[in-house]
Amino acid sequence: MQNIGELIRTLREKEGYPLRKVAAFLDIDQAILSKIERGQRKLSKEQVIKLADFFNYNEKEMLITFLSDRIMYEIGDEDYAKEALKVAEEKIEYLKTRK
Repeated sequence: MQNIGELIRTLREKEGYPLRKVAAFLDIDQAILSKIERGQRKLSKEQVIKLADFFNYNEKEMLITFLSDRIMYEIGDEDYAKEALKVAEEKIEYLKTRK
């Protein structure tokens, strides 16, 4: 199971793109992209969407990877993380029915 940085690196290497090309597309320094790929820096949602388009990758799948990383890093160390996720899922479903 890849995190978003690993996914980006996999896609970049598969296409044979150097760091500088993808970094230039995002208008960031290649050192920052390298840190993103290693999980030391975070992407914005907008950057993830741009990368999905750049790599012609399924936007929904890339966003799910991105969002799951955000959730994991935010609550992954908590004792009751799994239970909290189940409750959050129920709350999301409840909010959808109210719209």
